[in-house]
Amino acid sequence: MNDNEMLSASHAVYSLRLHIVFVTKYRRKTLTPELLVALREAFAEILAAWRCRLIEFGGEADHVHLLVSIHPALNISTLINNLKSASARRMRNQFADHLRKFYGKPYFWHRAYYVGSVGEASLETVKRYVAAQGTQEKPRQAAKRPPPA
Repeated sequence: MNDNEMLSASHAVYSLRLHIVFVTKYRRKTLTPELLVALREAFAEILAAWRCRLIEFGGEADHVHLLVSIHPALNISTLINNLKSASARRMRNQFADHLRKFYGKPYFWHRAYYVGSVGEASLETVKRYVAAQGTQEKPRQAAKRPPPA
């Protein structure tokens, strides 16, 4: 599937992409390369169950970035909370010994997060397009040419 592809549901055509950032609790540097690989797989599986798709994933020792294509029927905050809780549960089960060194309680993600919409067109381009709606249609270039002789 193309990352710029429009998707369709029964009554909607959509292209909704989000940039999401999760930070570890207390910004502790708990995310090893192995844990990041496991997180990528977990996020992809969780998103697929929600009719979404992980487009891109990256991270460092204390945070991760996700680029996600989502379904329009979803509540974003519900999806985010599910991503955080399900991924944390999986990582705490899979990497219990490693994470025990950092957290006495079953912590993993900080409760705050970042989410932003991502589109192909810039905000200024969309603003100009919306503002131009309802204005007089401009003649097309082909209509300005003189007829062939």
